[in-house]
Amino acid sequence: MDPRLQRRIQRYGWDRAAPDYELLWHTPLEVARTQLLALAALAPGERVLDVACGTGLVSFAAAAAVGPEGRVVGVDLSGEMVEAARHRARARQVPHASFLRMPAEQLDLPSAGFDVALCAFGLMYVPEPERAVRELQRVLRPGGRIVLAVWGERARCAWSSVFPIVEAEVASDVCPMFFHLGQADTLARLCAAERFQHITKHRLAARLVYASDDEACDAVYAAGPVAMAWSRFDRGTRARARARYLETLVPWRHGAGYQVPAEFVLVAAAAPPA
Repeated sequence: MDPRLQRRIQRYGWDRAAPDYELLWHTPLEVARTQLLALAALAPGERVLDVACGTGLVSFAAAAAVGPEGRVVGVDLSGEMVEAARHRARARQVPHASFLRMPAEQLDLPSAGFDVALCAFGLMYVPEPERAVRELQRVLRPGGRIVLAVWGERARCAWSSVFPIVEAEVASDVCPMFFHLGQADTLARLCAAERFQHITKHRLAARLVYASDDEACDAVYAAGPVAMAWSRFDRGTRARARARYLETLVPWRHGAGYQVPAEFVLVAAAAPPA
């Protein structure tokens, strides 16, 4: 897929997902966010960049860690996500957190301007992840820290059954490289190729807990990576897609809801010294 087209699809898809994203993904991704922030070991006064910030789930936690003497800049391709994050910053009175719309592969930010760069579940959607990691290296000060999180192996993420269901309806590859970075040492090797050092990799098994059929479906369809396709489905197609997805989740049924197996991969590294 042409990178420009893929970025446009991702932008419009996440614009549609923005209203429901935080409600539906805050809890399922909490364990990964906690681990990412622990690996980042943020200190008061540090300057932090959060790429693919969404509504600011990681950004606001980072802002609390660095305190008012620090600074957090969140960037996202989706204008609706950025607006939601800005609104929350005003409502929560967090003036040292700001949010900008821009692609991860072309950061309109000064070189060596940050102590730490974070990206939680964003690189899977980037058409050219190597360019994005190169940009992260550029905006970090010498020796600055990076922590990245992506989904793990496809076979260990039971919710991945949503992709072939949607692809059968739209006759195209919805997220062509979604699980690629979670395979083996792919993400760590990508960081090494951009001269990052002291690289550590962490695999984290988890369960995505949903209280009901609606919550499980809404998370992946309305507020997840296939939101663009979902927005164009008519009522009959939506009903068919929901039914097929719920069939795949039967083994993970837990009471009225589900506990769906998932895996996260996190990589921490340091930018090269001066």
